[in-house]
Amino acid sequence: MTYVQSSALEQVSYDSDAQTLVATFRDSGRTYVYDDVPMEVYDGLLFADSLGAYFNTHIRDRFLYREI
Repeated sequence: MTYVQSSALEQVSYDSDAQTLVATFRDSGRTYVYDDVPMEVYDGLLFADSLGAYFNTHIRDRFLYREI
């Protein structure tokens, strides 16, 4: 997992073979796996000016997920 500069997210990682995004949230400490996330969406997250805003717009409620 990669630590990121974000007030919302603490760590993110991506498995390109499985197309899964793993995100740990700073406030709750909870970690979720998001399925079928295209690599372009993950790249967009990493390079966004605001990771939290990008996550809310492009990932949250758009992909199936589960807490781990």
